[in-house]
Amino acid sequence: MKQALTGRLKRLAWLPLPLLGGCQLTLFDSKGQIGLDERDLILTAVGLMLLVVVPVIVLTLAFAWKYRASNREATYSPEWCHSRPIEAVVWTVPCLIIAILATITWYSTHELDPYRPLDSEVRPVTIQAISLDWKWLFIYPDLGIATVNEIAFPANTPVNFEITSGSVMNSFYIPQLGGQVYSMAGMRTELHLIANEQGVFDGISANYSGAGFSGMKFKAIATSGQGFDDWVAKVRAAPAALQWADYTGLAKPTSYVPPSYYGRVAPRLFGQILNQFSHPRPTLAGAAAQPSAHGQMDMTSHTQE
Repeated sequence: MKQALTGRLKRLAWLPLPLLGGCQLTLFDSKGQIGLDERDLILTAVGLMLLVVVPVIVLTLAFAWKYRASNREATYSPEWCHSRPIEAVVWTVPCLIIAILATITWYSTHELDPYRPLDSEVRPVTIQAISLDWKWLFIYPDLGIATVNEIAFPANTPVNFEITSGSVMNSFYIPQLGGQVYSMAGMRTELHLIANEQGVFDGISANYSGAGFSGMKFKAIATSGQGFDDWVAKVRAAPAALQWADYTGLAKPTSYVPPSYYGRVAPRLFGQILNQFSHPRPTLAGAAAQPSAHGQMDMTSHTQE
């Protein structure tokens, strides 16, 4: 009976291994400077905490073994209750580690602020990212083009993302480049990234947003300067144009949408998407409705373009 139970437990122990076969350490395979800095911060914090965790685990096992009931040679001191050297070590080491972690966190919080533009002599590329149900719309305001579920930019060039949502809250995230920032309707957030080398990176939404969430993925292509120019020329050659009416159709819920291109984009479309949820509230002075020519109450409102 005991052997049968042991065999079953061994078989159960192997069950998680197939599930781990698809795991990838994407966060530790960073291809951008922000991602590398975040990786180093994680490793530094974990290493400092292990200075306490590992000795505690080792000493716990050592104490349990030394003072086991069968060990008659271990000193038995039932009246012992205090040791100043032990107290000094137990309190001093964690306090020093916390102080070091606090200093590193304070510094890195400012250096890795997603709103902080990257220091570079190269002119950045601006991309406006809009999360929809369940796809990503990207507008290049300086180039007058737009794409769905695909972006491109030159390697070693800062990319300034302006992010909002045309629906519920989502989270814009390119794991290998670092950082994630929420996209919220009626609000504009920012994220500054850079790719240190050429490659194709997976972009996702890191915030569950409904039934089609699993298909809300895009490709981020870091290429050479000439490759980026060729990509822009390909997008500009697309016959489709993106006006407000086209956007309202695109915003309807769909999932697993293949990449598509728009060779022309209406000016200030990002501002329209951003402000579509803004409704001015009447003030106390202007809240009184005025009667119209037909004897009905009429309210005058002004919208921001």
